[in-house]
Amino acid sequence: MDEYSGSMGSDADVAALASIVGEVEGAAAVVRAGQVAEVRALAAAGQLAARQAAGSPAVVRAHDMALRSVAAELGGVLRVTDRTVQSRIDEARDLVEHYPATLVAWETGRITRGHVRVITDAGSVLVDASPERRAEFEAAAIARCERDTPNRVRSEVEILAERFAERSFTDRHRDAAAERRVRVVPGSAGMSDLIATLPTVIADGILDRLTQQAQTIVDAREPGNAGSAFGANGAGDASGAGDSEPDRRRIDQVRADVFSDLLLAGAPALDPTASGDGEGSLGAIRAQVQVIVPALTLLGVDDGPADLVGRSPIDAETARCLAGNTHSWARVLTDPVEGTVLAVDRYRTPWPQRRFLRARDQHCRFPGCRRAAIRCEIDHTIDAAKGGPTALWNLAHLCQRHHSMKQFTRWKVRQLPGGVLEWTSPTGRIYREDAPAPPVAFVPASIGTCATDEPPPF
Repeated sequence: MDEYSGSMGSDADVAALASIVGEVEGAAAVVRAGQVAEVRALAAAGQLAARQAAGSPAVVRAHDMALRSVAAELGGVLRVTDRTVQSRIDEARDLVEHYPATLVAWETGRITRGHVRVITDAGSVLVDASPERRAEFEAAAIARCERDTPNRVRSEVEILAERFAERSFTDRHRDAAAERRVRVVPGSAGMSDLIATLPTVIADGILDRLTQQAQTIVDAREPGNAGSAFGANGAGDASGAGDSEPDRRRIDQVRADVFSDLLLAGAPALDPTASGDGEGSLGAIRAQVQVIVPALTLLGVDDGPADLVGRSPIDAETARCLAGNTHSWARVLTDPVEGTVLAVDRYRTPWPQRRFLRARDQHCRFPGCRRAAIRCEIDHTIDAAKGGPTALWNLAHLCQRHHSMKQFTRWKVRQLPGGVLEWTSPTGRIYREDAPAPPVAFVPASIGTCATDEPPPF
């Protein structure tokens, strides 16, 4: 029995899995063909309704009535409401009429339905753009989607769309921030969802702080004798003193309890004169937030969006505010064509390898995973126990889940030049994992070979 038998079974099991993978792949192709056919049919239904309403003196009302009628007809066949069908018709027309290349890429299997959603969602900011600019965005977005999974490329495609938008991301962010709010949505069994619509950096900072505090409480438990981190009322008694049952709460439960404790028993600490994601609020964030900011945006020359790694684009003003308050910097030099990381300010950090790897990897390097590098472990591609050196060519970030999977299953990985990881599945399929190119990047003023070992000036 080999070292993998406990988790993957025999070679016969691997062969059976290979057969199942082939069946799933074939079924996915059939489903894709059906989905594309349905989109084309729904778009044709919407176009038929538009033709039916053409020439009517009350065009808007006539079009709506014609569309409702068509949607009701299709709803009877699909066994869903006419409102649902009408929404799907609108989405289908948008895809067919405004993103024809995206539809073809999906139909031919170059991208998935998830990629299509990423492109059309990001493209919503281009409502005022010319057809030529929209087509240019679409071609670049498809090229990016072909390289990676939808969750990985989302922020990159969103930032790409911003570059083609007529109105700046910063202007639209100001309008959106004015709509921030908190609301309660009643649920079942005496529970409700408390929803806060906040600027992304604030929301991410809040969640990260809750996670760190919750993890500290979990880590402080004594096996077999862990008292609750909160009093009987769930707030205010962080010591866990008193007669209580051992604390067996999951981290999600602890995080929710910390959230309640801070809001019900804590005092506001933010600057009362500030609002939104201005100096007062951002100054209170002490979480680790990984942001990539273009040099020109940082200097205030333009208002292009920055990239909040693992989340989404953030506006230029927020990025500059965070940069002004940070106590550490990592200047990253990237390839002007490919966008991959070439060098980091090694002389300014006591952990040059960690800083370089964080800049290069950005997230977990298992195919499809986007857990930010600051939440991952640095793995030796060739295990240190087997003689693998602690060298850049043998190191990469993996989240705990995929780090364990590499250790205890038949998944194999080898590292190629340039930080490329080549993963081999138990059935022998190979998945190439390129070092991600930052969606926003620093480039040198002139391209050439430096005479010194120092990074060229910006």
